[in-house]
Amino acid sequence: MTAASVAFLGPEGTFTSEAARLVAPGAERRPLTTIAEVIEAVRADEVPLGVVPIENSIEGSVNVTLDELAFGDPGALIRGEVTMAVTLGLLVNPGASLDDVEVVRSMPVALAQCRRWLERHLPHVRVEASTSTAEAAKEAAETSGEVAAVGTALAAERFGLGVAVDDIADYPGNATRFVALGKAMHPPTGADKTSLVVFFGEDRPGLLLRILEDFALRGINLTKIESRPTKQQLGEYCILIDCAAHVTDARLGEALRSVHRHVAEVRVLGSYPRADKIRERPDPADTDGAYDEAQDWYARLLGSVDEPGGGARD
Repeated sequence: MTAASVAFLGPEGTFTSEAARLVAPGAERRPLTTIAEVIEAVRADEVPLGVVPIENSIEGSVNVTLDELAFGDPGALIRGEVTMAVTLGLLVNPGASLDDVEVVRSMPVALAQCRRWLERHLPHVRVEASTSTAEAAKEAAETSGEVAAVGTALAAERFGLGVAVDDIADYPGNATRFVALGKAMHPPTGADKTSLVVFFGEDRPGLLLRILEDFALRGINLTKIESRPTKQQLGEYCILIDCAAHVTDARLGEALRSVHRHVAEVRVLGSYPRADKIRERPDPADTDGAYDEAQDWYARLLGSVDEPGGGARD
């Protein structure tokens, strides 16, 4: 993916900065302070591309990203994804020991990934949130040793810290998914994913089942389903869906039209190449060619119906 410049959750040394490097190698880099700022920079046409985290294998979705895309102003669409293995360490000033640490800082998602380790090995320290893992490392470097950070070896090197303990995440195989945002969706590649959010509107029995069946009947694999509060009133939820298809696929187009008829709103967050490059193989009846043939058949069928007033169709 090429872009003249790319915004990302900074500063340099975050996992997102590395994801941005993978997504747009050689692009001018623009580190920003918050996820919301990155998304707004794309909406406002300040940058052609932005990169933000959206999901972690331990902590699940990055809610601030989902909420910005699902409920925020339009103008930023997902057009790519990248998945990275995440190794978090405890970063301290040179010469400092664990006994010197009084405060541990990092971004909330990173702290949550290491919660059990921190409780077991540093039960008496105060845990504080920073805007990013790199910002936490920068803050730790500005102290005399009483502040440690949860972050990357790259951040430790950047800010002159040591890695007191490596790989402190509570579960092995820790990975984070990042998405690239732009003004337009990526064209289809054959190995694609579409993210969308469904707002139910009026609550009716069986509505969720009907929505899921609209995808299942067309052979569309749903790779993720998650509910989020709509922020309108208690107990009112919307559904976020990732499905293995592109909006230009006939079967997904038909599914979306069907869902749209029954709910208050369908908001497509983007169609983009899958990071795992897996190609879904639809049944013969669910291919674009099968949909085209069915449309042609139906057009011929309508051609045999008399026009109102008795005149035959041409």
